[in-house]
Amino acid sequence: MIPTTYVRLEILRTVRNRRFFIFSLVFPLVLYLAVVGANRHTHVEGIPFSLYYLTGMVAFGTMIAQLSSGGRIAAERTAGWTRQMRITPLHTRAYFATKVLTGYMMAAISIVLLYAAGVSMGVHLSAPKWLMMTGLILVGLIPFAVLGILVGHLVTPDSLGPALGGGNTLLSLVGGAFGPLSTGRVYTDVVKCVPSYWLVQAGKSALTGNAWPIEAWIVVAVWTVILIRLAAFVYGRDTARV
Repeated sequence: MIPTTYVRLEILRTVRNRRFFIFSLVFPLVLYLAVVGANRHTHVEGIPFSLYYLTGMVAFGTMIAQLSSGGRIAAERTAGWTRQMRITPLHTRAYFATKVLTGYMMAAISIVLLYAAGVSMGVHLSAPKWLMMTGLILVGLIPFAVLGILVGHLVTPDSLGPALGGGNTLLSLVGGAFGPLSTGRVYTDVVKCVPSYWLVQAGKSALTGNAWPIEAWIVVAVWTVILIRLAAFVYGRDTARV
């Protein structure tokens, strides 16, 4: 099986999974429309609520889309599909690259849908701000792409729902996707070490017009390296099982 064939197969399997589509794409979109619809003309710190809430929902929705790759990996492990794949010409790197690519495809769809919903609710941004926000979000998703692979090799399909749903919600809350939990100095210093915080700040760049500070790039890079090492270890342990 050549990589291009596998990529096409993976995309088709993802698109045909209705439950996955509803949870990854429809839920963040409906949540945004429902909350903003009732508060469309309000402002937060002088910022239209439709824009303020969009920046958080984009982080929340794309995080769901990227972490969902773990669900597909867990299901394939249980069905014996990953073991079968090891005897095919498909390289391990191509297998995981396809999972990451599919996650980014879903994240891109989520971004487009939420941006369209934001525009329909009166959000207006200049082209540079749209581009900067999108670019930073795509970079901020890198550690979550690896985290999805890691989770996929740690949990079973039975525990997948609570693991991914609860984990995504917790990361989103801590990162401030639904608004800051606290403005205290100590709390802020702690959450700045979490990649979900900078993913949310990637969306907030549309509010300030400022790109990430160097601190954000360091946090994302460090977490990516750590998670890659953990994912490689867990994958090696999983493949060593008879």
